[in-house]
Amino acid sequence: MIAATLLEPRTRVSTAAQVCEILREAIITHALPPETRLSEIETAQRFGVSRQPVREAFIALAAQGLVDVRAQRGTFVTRISLDAVMDARFVREAVEADIVKLLAADPDPALIADLQDQLTRQAQLTGSAAPKFIQADETFHRTLAEGAGKASAWRVVVAMKAQMDRVRVLSSQHFPIDRLIDQHRALVAAIAAGDVAGAEAAIRTHLQGILADLPIIRQDRPDYFT
Repeated sequence: MIAATLLEPRTRVSTAAQVCEILREAIITHALPPETRLSEIETAQRFGVSRQPVREAFIALAAQGLVDVRAQRGTFVTRISLDAVMDARFVREAVEADIVKLLAADPDPALIADLQDQLTRQAQLTGSAAPKFIQADETFHRTLAEGAGKASAWRVVVAMKAQMDRVRVLSSQHFPIDRLIDQHRALVAAIAAGDVAGAEAAIRTHLQGILADLPIIRQDRPDYFT
């Protein structure tokens, strides 16, 4: 369960959006595992807010497939939808394959330096808790999209990949983070070398890893999946 968290005033972000953001992260990292019942009253008390923004946050999370509002029963964290995972992986691979091809076609030294710095910081997370690496990985992929001038496309991917992210957290708990960092290194090397085909192959290999991991994770956590 997430700890009590009083929200800080943020002029450009609504209270409902802040509550949604915190609950979304808790669901994705499994601090709130599948079938956890969410109380509107208790959540409002935990965050020190009224029930209205909590209700709005629940509606937003339901739209993302992360909670299920059941009549006369309450709001529950959903199990992971395999169909949603596979759809998100398909879309994400298509978008990011084009992104890295654009980057490799015209390598930007400043972007390469930024990515290499991120790789150094990622290597320092080896053996650490999965959520820390997931955050670093998110930054890495967002940097790729922004570097290619495709920040809007990345926001579309983010909007639909919540179920995939839940699996990625479980995967990083089961498998060495080193493997993912090595894949990041191969991708950055291909971009830096202007190797368009190599960059595309590297990102596809990276994002298809979930296909091999998924059966193992499902076997270990069958209660987490639909």
